[in-house]
Amino acid sequence: MIENKISSLGIRLFDTPPVSAGSYIPIVITGNLAFISGQIPIEVDSIPPKVKFKGKVGKDISLEDGQKAARLCTINALSHLRNALGSLDRIKKFVKVSGFVNCDPSFTEHSKVINEASDLLVHIFGEKGRHARIALGASSLPLNSPVEIEFIVEI
Repeated sequence: MIENKISSLGIRLFDTPPVSAGSYIPIVITGNLAFISGQIPIEVDSIPPKVKFKGKVGKDISLEDGQKAARLCTINALSHLRNALGSLDRIKKFVKVSGFVNCDPSFTEHSKVINEASDLLVHIFGEKGRHARIALGASSLPLNSPVEIEFIVEI
């Protein structure tokens, strides 16, 4: 069971994932695909919920904190998936991960930031977690987030 694996890694999914920061819904399921809207590193446990990491990776925050932000984005996305599907065991395959890194034009380590999300998915889901991916730099992201990540998942 995937939830046992997540728990054994010391990861806690949120029963109430972050609410959307705009005029969209966090997940759309059509046919056998789930599209998870871009997730930013919202710390749901804080009151009120807030962006845990802010700023440009490599300038305002370190590469390591950018990776931690990507991990939190992934946890938030998995929380939305669990809420929508009832169980993460329904996931057949992660199809695509799109990762956006808030950075200066000279920053070139986008893949190292988004690898944190990719590696976590493979660690949890094994072969089902392997996916196509894009890692892009952005001049800014919502709420001054350093990272935003979205998924396409086959269910």
